Amino acid sequence: MTKNKNYIGIDISKLTFDVSILDEKDKYKHYKFTNDLDGFKKLSQLLNYESDVCVMEASGVYYLKLATYLFSIKISVCVINPLVIRRFSQMRMIRAKTDKKDSSVIADYGKTETPDLWRPEENYVLEIKQMQAYVEQLNKSRTSLIRQREAFKYNTVYASEMNKSLDNMIDVLENQIALMENKMVELVNQNHKDLFERLNSIPGIGRKTSMLLIVISGGFTKFENAKQLCSYIGISPRVFESGTSVKGRSKICKMGMSRIRAMLYVCSWSAKKNNKACKELYDRLVEKGKSKKLALIAVVNKLLKQVFAIATKNEYYLEIN
Repeated sequence: MTKNKNYIGIDISKLTFDVSILDEKDKYKHYKFTNDLDGFKKLSQLLNYESDVCVMEASGVYYLKLATYLFSIKISVCVINPLVIRRFSQMRMIRAKTDKKDSSVIADYGKTETPDLWRPEENYVLEIKQMQAYVEQLNKSRTSLIRQREAFKYNTVYASEMNKSLDNMIDVLENQIALMENKMVELVNQNHKDLFERLNSIPGIGRKTSMLLIVISGGFTKFENAKQLCSYIGISPRVFESGTSVKGRSKICKMGMSRIRAMLYVCSWSAKKNNKACKELYDRLVEKGKSKKLALIAVVNKLLKQVFAIATKNEYYLEIN
């Protein structure tokens, strides 16, 4: 990005969003709008599509409509991880925490760091992400009911109608989970059929994991190498050392997506038995005295490298093994 870009900070919430724009005196002017189409149009009247770049945090789903609207009218948009903005604010030793101040901090971040521009995701990706969040909630409800049913078995009185209701509710949840998961796989098949089949050819990688990897990577277009993918998911090693006296244990940096990380960890159990390269890696690390958990995390990294290679080389696992 060129230096003449004007970075505009937007702190967005469910109902409103605060905006900080530099004026001619190089001071921030503050505005507040409603988080709806009327507010979006009022903001757009203040913007110059040739020079202005709107910077906002990825605050849940509240930013999405505004970011999409600005993109549709040719305004440049940057969407930043809220943790990044928080660390930037701490680095500048800013103590005030108001929506007005936050919007100016976000603008300062954009001006200082010149982040990459944002593009809206495909509709099918957004649809899958919504269904995935819904499925996770259904799974939590199902697990809660199953535990409750198990606990009731130890009661001295058997409530037949209640237990029948519990069984029915669990069946309904399981049917809905299966329905949503099949729909998600169907959507991925419609848009990335060949890629989906190739990822499924990797021993240890199942349909659900393949689907989520395709979704989070944009069909493996968002990352240049496997290292970036590992970092995004949050399984890259984090070294903790300082000087000659501090030698902490290396751990994975859990700053990625917990759901896909958990699924990949489960995949590693199968991969260490059925995937030749992963089995050799796991056995070698265990023989060296490494913990089984650490060896499984190494298997996850190996799986992701295989996934990235197969996705980008347009080959099947059996053809390159």
